[in-house]
Amino acid sequence: MSDRQRVLSASRPGRVALAAILLVAVVGVLFVRIPMAIAERSSLYAWTEPVIDILVTIDNRFYRDPDLESLQEGAIRGMLEELDDRYTEYIPPADLADFDKAVRGEFVGIGAQVRGEDGWLLIVSPLEDSPAFKAGIEADDLVVAVDGTSVWQWEVDEIINNLTGKPGSTVRVTIERQGDADDLPPMALPASVPGMVGEAPGPEMGTVRFDLEIVRQRILTQTIKGIHREGEDWTYMIDPDRKIGYVRVTQFTASTVPVLRESLEALLRDDMRGFILDLRFNGGGALSAAVQMADMFLEEGVIVSTSGRTVEEDRFVARERGTLPDFPMIVMVNGQSASASEIVAGAIADNDRGKVVGERSFGKGSVQTIIPLPSGSGQLKITEANYYLPSGRLIQRTDESTRWGVDPSPGFYVPMTNEQYIEMLRIRRDEEVIRPEGESLEGDWVNPEWILGYLKDKQLSASVRALRTKVETGEWEAVGGDVPEGTLELAALEVEERRYDLLLRELARSEERISALSSIAAEDTDESDELIPDDVELEGGTLTLRDENGRIVRELRITDDRINIWFSGAPLEVINEDVINP
Repeated sequence: MSDRQRVLSASRPGRVALAAILLVAVVGVLFVRIPMAIAERSSLYAWTEPVIDILVTIDNRFYRDPDLESLQEGAIRGMLEELDDRYTEYIPPADLADFDKAVRGEFVGIGAQVRGEDGWLLIVSPLEDSPAFKAGIEADDLVVAVDGTSVWQWEVDEIINNLTGKPGSTVRVTIERQGDADDLPPMALPASVPGMVGEAPGPEMGTVRFDLEIVRQRILTQTIKGIHREGEDWTYMIDPDRKIGYVRVTQFTASTVPVLRESLEALLRDDMRGFILDLRFNGGGALSAAVQMADMFLEEGVIVSTSGRTVEEDRFVARERGTLPDFPMIVMVNGQSASASEIVAGAIADNDRGKVVGERSFGKGSVQTIIPLPSGSGQLKITEANYYLPSGRLIQRTDESTRWGVDPSPGFYVPMTNEQYIEMLRIRRDEEVIRPEGESLEGDWVNPEWILGYLKDKQLSASVRALRTKVETGEWEAVGGDVPEGTLELAALEVEERRYDLLLRELARSEERISALSSIAAEDTDESDELIPDDVELEGGTLTLRDENGRIVRELRITDDRINIWFSGAPLEVINEDVINP
């Protein structure tokens, strides 16, 4: 026997013994774990026994036939409410399509932004490269019929349900448009509903109706926006002179990062020297998209980590491959930037890759997993962990939080009022519309000063100013302030106080209604009990408060004639009815 054979021969018994030991260990673990699993499952089954008992009792004894499906859904929702986690939710089978559309940013339909308008459905804008756009749908078209049926006074969701369907299927849409027969698109057909149908009106003066047959397709929501539309395309250079680029991301979906990379590569080919990534009003989306986006800008370092009760800590780290050049950049956030937006902004800030401009982000830092229920009766979106920034800061905001989300960089806190945001969003909405060929919003779109003035966006103007200084001098210019101590907590307090105020108002209205119903029910109601008669107009008048000695404490101007609602149920009584002259 050779030495090699001896070695192999000698090793076999050891390996057999080791395998036997491992087998015994595995069997031992199974003997421990199987009873534990059985005991745990038995405990869960025992937990459900009262629920089943109640269900059986209801089914056997309730005075009318119960809706078992509603009871099931109510039981599930009640259980989830006790978790006190707004992001854990049950999605029943009937809602799966809408849920998937919202999460994945895709749906099957004609591809258009719509809203209700005067009893019809108004096309706000066709989507880029959509079936609606290719068929000839334009902004401001009215949808008046679908497949030959008038949609007059239909709910918007009902019309949308009829426009969506299976990929490859055809829907015939009746359009009413300003113009005449010479303005029809090439594929126009005679209108299925050319005039009045019952109470539905016919075409208005100066409009024309026609049909378009549109093949439904899978629509991928476009999540990358720029400064200004030119036809279907966006322009992304906000300061052509200093080569400062701008991209706004509205959601994190599977297509977001590839399209963003294409936009950035086009800007780099145009010699971009600074870049603004606008994540304001972005509620988040897929974690994978957030990690990929941050990885585009970072050569190394932690992007985000997750940790939870039943899941091990997981760290996502940037890789050098595919990293874009190290140009100066700013990430813009506000109180509506959440989840994936906060991951990207936090990674950029904590790795010192760029500055964060705006206001503290929303604070949605919990990880949800979508789990199809084994029974096939829907899905459960359940919170499993929390997100942590590279610095270790917890993103998630709780009732006890004093710090959450992502803060602007020191010197870059630039708050905006609600009125300023509303004006900014109105202009932004106008720019998102895809207009008919040859039509465009007039403006000096190569003049950065005109652009910034037109957009009326205080935070964007500050970001451009900071990048200009960085590009020209190599140093960052502080364009705002530091987050004042207590400001954010005070803002949160004000929100809660407004909410409490609204609740009080609703309670007051309910009390007034109860009082009114009680007065109707009681035959001997004394109308003199009213604090303020209904036929007295008080708006614009004054309310004088005096103390017990008759001294004036405060005079208040009445700004709403519904003041009676607020006095309803108040600890007051009428002491002199003759003061009021009917």
